Amino acid sequence: MSKGLFITIEGGEGAGKSSLIGLLANTLQHKGRSVVVTREPGGIPIAEKIRGVILDTAHTTMDARTEALLYAAARRQHLVEKVLPALQDGHIVLCDRFVDSSLAYQGYARGLGMDEVWKINEFAIAGVMPDLTIYMDVSPEVGLSRIAQNEVREVNRLDLERHSFHERVREGYMLLLDQFPERIARVDAEQSPENVLNEVIDVISRRFAGL
Repeated sequence: MSKGLFITIEGGEGAGKSSLIGLLANTLQHKGRSVVVTREPGGIPIAEKIRGVILDTAHTTMDARTEALLYAAARRQHLVEKVLPALQDGHIVLCDRFVDSSLAYQGYARGLGMDEVWKINEFAIAGVMPDLTIYMDVSPEVGLSRIAQNEVREVNRLDLERHSFHERVREGYMLLLDQFPERIARVDAEQSPENVLNEVIDVISRRFAGL
């Protein structure tokens, strides 16, 4: 089969990535497309175990470099075990987070340096990058408020960070948006879920004619 399409969804905490991915997957499937939905860290048993270590609220003493290395390790296993086979089989892969998250969170917000974190992940991904990245832009105030009101969403270690940390995450994403405008498309995530979906569908239609 022909090569599939790798679309990643990025954004700060409470951006609504999971909701968008569910709506987008349904829309594409109704159009007859084969879709694989997955997430980082996670998506496969090994990476899900690493996710548990990273996001455990008891692990507040985790070193920033340890965190970055764990994300990269989970990313590598997820990529070779799930993403690449799905792409080779011609599926559209919708992934909740990928390498941009590490650049924004660990590289910029944690202060490790985007170049340094990129080097770690360059080894992990071995040249594999998304065909399109949707950045769901939401202010920390709105995003964290959504989390507080969502009783079913898991509360993870990153949710416990100071407001200034989430501001830096957003700044990091904006830097990536400026650096990779041909790959990353910004969507206002403070709109209604329906409007967000419509905007994303419009972006995909423009980027991939005939999809």
